[in-house]
Amino acid sequence: MKILITGGAGFIGSNLADRLLARGDEVLVIDNYATGRRDNLKPHERLKVVEGTIADEALVNKIFEEFAPERVVHAAASYKDPENWIEDARTNVIGTANIVRATQRSGASRLIYFQTALCYGLHPLEQPITLSHPIRAEGSSYAISKTGGEHYIQLSGLDFISFRLANAYGPRNISGPLPTFYHRLTNDKPCFVMDTRRDFVYVDDLIEVVMMALDGKGERGFYHVSSGSDYSIKELFDATVKALGKKLDEPVEVRPRGEDDAFTILLDPSKTNRDFDWQVRTPLEEGVSRAIKYYDEYGITETFTHLKHAEATKS
Repeated sequence: MKILITGGAGFIGSNLADRLLARGDEVLVIDNYATGRRDNLKPHERLKVVEGTIADEALVNKIFEEFAPERVVHAAASYKDPENWIEDARTNVIGTANIVRATQRSGASRLIYFQTALCYGLHPLEQPITLSHPIRAEGSSYAISKTGGEHYIQLSGLDFISFRLANAYGPRNISGPLPTFYHRLTNDKPCFVMDTRRDFVYVDDLIEVVMMALDGKGERGFYHVSSGSDYSIKELFDATVKALGKKLDEPVEVRPRGEDDAFTILLDPSKTNRDFDWQVRTPLEEGVSRAIKYYDEYGITETFTHLKHAEATKS
């Protein structure tokens, strides 16, 4: 197939591109490298990379017209600065509208989107969160803009699948607690963990369900990608310390969560389990170990977060 991936030099997009190229598909990637890395994609005869932003309507239209994709995976997103509302709206709302309109004109048979679980709000009404939970995205610019994009996709009439994600992690991930822990521990900087819990999904497990969706599995609409269980951030920290083979002089400090942070975000994956015959297979310690090997080889120069409270972890 011919598959277009927005944000294809990022964490999820580049891992997906590798899998598609390995099985013989033709892939076009568009990325502005705001958070993607150039070393995430190796040159390949069936890979074309375009540097640019999906907010550029003319560029998006040109790419779609020339490449004529059969499927579109929309993984591009602005999230690196929680205070940059303008860029979040430009990329996540206007950019998504550009992708949706171009997909409609191109005749591509399916559009796949990645949505944040923060669309359910900072204080979900139920745990685990079901797909019938009301949308309450007002807690962050990232959630507001990603949800705006999702609404345009739903409005479009396209055959789409929106995967609402638990915390994905693994090689090439440079956002969230794991790369931050690695960066600080390997640079002898003090660490702390937040008193929160998260549902972690290893990137290979996520890519598996995306591949099935690209091949036609699943019905039009929304799915949770989740393990169905959560871990404390301290458990993730302990797994990182273990993978690094370090011994700490004293226990890590546990801090209360910030106002813009949910205590736990646990999604109900039962519809995905049923429709895709899918479930998470990678244990947390194994996934963390693989991620650490990647960080050791490629390094981390910066990490990103869409939560204000975590800014202190970058100092």
